[in-house]
Amino acid sequence: MRTSSRRGFVLMAAITTVLLAQTVGSTEGKWAKLAPFPEPDEELYGATVNGKMYVVGGYGHGKARGAVIEYDPASDRWTRKKSMALPAHHSGMVPLNGKLYVFGGFRMPTTGEGWQPVDNSWEYDPAADSWKALAPMPGARGSVAVEQVDGKIYVLGGATTYGKDTAIRFTGPAQVLTRNQVYDPVSDTWTERAPMALGRNHAFSGVVNGRIYVIGGRVGHSSITSASNTDVVEEYDPATDRWLGARARMPSPRSGGGSATYDGKIYVAGGEVALSSMVGAFRALEAYDPAANSWTVLPSMPMPRHGVAAAVIGTRLHLVSGHVQGAAASVDQDPKLEMGTSSHDVIDLR
Repeated sequence: MRTSSRRGFVLMAAITTVLLAQTVGSTEGKWAKLAPFPEPDEELYGATVNGKMYVVGGYGHGKARGAVIEYDPASDRWTRKKSMALPAHHSGMVPLNGKLYVFGGFRMPTTGEGWQPVDNSWEYDPAADSWKALAPMPGARGSVAVEQVDGKIYVLGGATTYGKDTAIRFTGPAQVLTRNQVYDPVSDTWTERAPMALGRNHAFSGVVNGRIYVIGGRVGHSSITSASNTDVVEEYDPATDRWLGARARMPSPRSGGGSATYDGKIYVAGGEVALSSMVGAFRALEAYDPAANSWTVLPSMPMPRHGVAAAVIGTRLHLVSGHVQGAAASVDQDPKLEMGTSSHDVIDLR
């Protein structure tokens, strides 16, 4: 009895220590719910243009949906807009000068299984609700990180095929990239820039004080759905075309979530993990402060999810839809199992 009690005490002490360690640096906050997302899905991307949030993409049970849905905070309503001209999933997106720029992604090949990377580049004009084709990327890829600095758009990392392969299959290899290419919307041209030190896809990213931060993501080459997550954060200075080295690591290595920047901090939400023994999604919300080179753990999302759309409107971070389980769970094997959530959660960042 004494031995069992002692072991129980040690176990409880260990659990308490872990929980305390996880709450260090946490801050109080309160989540609220707004109008539910009308078309629950995963692999959605969010951005704010002229005070409205645009959610683009969708995987749709294995097929690219290319949806565009607008959220108006004044009326708390969602409105369906014109879909992508060439629907793709796992595209990268960034707002600039009242437009949305969308790059790459994957489509189902005409024959066989898997994901076929595309090199398409698009400009979406919310005011006209129209799409315009741009100069294609120099190389097809998907799951890229995209940010803009001083009117130039940087497309970083991602995944593509090997050699003569035409598609990435769930059981086959994916070439994970370090590429850093810049797109100039004025001249409609591409330029190669200094590559990242660590290739990754499904990464988070943000811009603070003119520098780009690439956060987490997946680094394994065996499969983009089950590759290992990383907690590495790299800093890039576009003015000098130099990578300035690794920064403070993420509190929880993850990939495939949403990210947004507000008041000098980069917020990363959700994500997924796929191990041989476990597949799951994250509830975590964490903020990176480049000035202090430190992380803050914020109140977790009300439910776990990956492929979640994230954007800041005013002082509030909006997290929209996504799947409550990791994609590697192969939920598509059961057509009756619905993993998408319509949840639209917000938290004030002030």
